[in-house]
Amino acid sequence: MGVRLLVLVVLSVALMVVDARFALLKPVRSQMSLVLMQTYWITDLPQRLYQGVASQFGSRTELVAENEKLKTENLLLQGRMQKLAALTEQNVRLRELLNSSALVNEKVEVAELIGMDPNPFTHRIIINKGERDGVVLGQPVLDARGLMGQVVELMPYTSRVLLLTDTTHSIPVQVNRNGLRAIASGTGNPERLELRHVADTADIKEGDLLVSSGLGQRFPAGYPVATVKEVIHDSGQPFAIVRAVPTAALNRSRYLLLVFSDNRTPEERANDAAQAQEAQDKQNGTAPVVPATVPKPAFVGPPAPAAAPAPAAVAPVATPAKPPAHNARPAKPAAAKPVATTPTAAPAPTRQREE
Repeated sequence: MGVRLLVLVVLSVALMVVDARFALLKPVRSQMSLVLMQTYWITDLPQRLYQGVASQFGSRTELVAENEKLKTENLLLQGRMQKLAALTEQNVRLRELLNSSALVNEKVEVAELIGMDPNPFTHRIIINKGERDGVVLGQPVLDARGLMGQVVELMPYTSRVLLLTDTTHSIPVQVNRNGLRAIASGTGNPERLELRHVADTADIKEGDLLVSSGLGQRFPAGYPVATVKEVIHDSGQPFAIVRAVPTAALNRSRYLLLVFSDNRTPEERANDAAQAQEAQDKQNGTAPVVPATVPKPAFVGPPAPAAAPAPAAVAPVATPAKPPAHNARPAKPAAAKPVATTPTAAPAPTRQREE
């Protein structure tokens, strides 16, 4: 019995070493995830049943109150949407003036949290979307309040997400108030982030909103990341101590969003924006005006070179004719004879009169 236990321990250690240093066991892990997916679904079944039963037996008063609350929130959101629509149109017009590519909304897909990493020193979660669903490594993940992390491991039907608060994770951010750039790093505490190497004289204060800057080429720009909670200035230190609280509910969010970023080059985005603008002009009925003015010079151009040789051909004929005219200045009647040669009957009557 002891020998079997020793063999199993040695085999387990060997498998852990191979899994940590090599990728030989990745196919095995992918296949095991298919079995564990069913386990996650079975273990989560009681909670789903409880939620279904609770929703069925909710009181009428709670439903009416919730309905009124949702109506109020809907009215407020509609008012905000009207303002956002105006701001969006203004932004589009400014981008057109700057000859910049159009801002395209990122494609997102809803995912559900189905598990958490049991290691207390790492902040990782498991979602129910994997490689078969189009998820890629490094893909940003966010909830209804802000960024949560990025995908670090792919399996056929599930993925592992590294949260922002993990000690190995950092994200480039900027202060939404003044555009000050910094690096937000995880601390191991799910309720805290720290900004590294912020100058003691930097314009940052408590309550500032930190948003993703997009400089890391991983997270899209403009998404909320954290809110500054504390700024400690020390005259003897070159950098200030800045602590922030993540805007995302890292310990409470169950439904997440996978952001599919735009990986096109600037030239491709510019071409697509131009094609989209042309299609929109066609729908609005303004497109025929632009093509009608542009092709006309294109068709007028080719005949112009063809008409140019004609004067060139006439000029050589006229130039040789002028020198003889200048050389024959004393014989001006000779120049008049060719004109009078056409009427042949004129000289004959004069000769008869002389006789």
